[in-house]
Amino acid sequence: MTFTIDPSTHPVTLPDHTQLPESDGTFVKNFQEHPQGILLTDSLTPFLQQRYPDGQYTIGQDSGIYWRMTDPPEKGAEAPDWFYVPNVPPTLNGEPRRSYVLWQEFIAPLIILEFVSGNGSEERDRTPWTGKFFVYEQVIRPAFYGIYEVKKGSVEMYRHVANRFELLPANDRGHYSIEDLGVEIGIWHGRYQNLELPWLRWWDAAGNLLPTGFECADQERQRNEILIAQLRAAGIEPQV
Repeated sequence: MTFTIDPSTHPVTLPDHTQLPESDGTFVKNFQEHPQGILLTDSLTPFLQQRYPDGQYTIGQDSGIYWRMTDPPEKGAEAPDWFYVPNVPPTLNGEPRRSYVLWQEFIAPLIILEFVSGNGSEERDRTPWTGKFFVYEQVIRPAFYGIYEVKKGSVEMYRHVANRFELLPANDRGHYSIEDLGVEIGIWHGRYQNLELPWLRWWDAAGNLLPTGFECADQERQRNEILIAQLRAAGIEPQV
């Protein structure tokens, strides 16, 4: 005999972000991953604030995306190194999210980025229901998925098309266009937070690098120094 439950008389209450673990007890694997996430968020935030003045978006860094109920609960989540979700509020009921719960919000991330610490097999694992690539492609389904390898100085970008990830070709600048966001992503060789590395960074659609807050301040300082030098060369002492 088969029994069925009528949801109208036996409603199922699923947990929200406040009732699910926000950590599985693991830690960042190296000293580059944390600044890499900050670099992506810092440089993109002014662009997002102009594009979305209502502030309806959220960014996650090493934060869980819950996609199914399991025991223990954290086994039903993936925690990308960096992801962005448009058209959702930055807080829920006035509280910052502890995690991103798909059955509560329904909107998939626009882009998920993973930073490779090992050989990249984890980020490319297509094993059904357990492999990271499989879960992103078949369940969470972001529009874009990127695998960044600092040791190789490379990023592998995929776009979700017809229920599968297709590898994106680079443009003539060596970047990958994220049209839905109006930006490009690629590798930038330079120094950030005292580390000289091939970093993952954003450019606008015209190919201009999106600067960090520090870079904006430094550019303003250089402009002021040039202006002061020009005034003094003209015999005018600037008012500082």
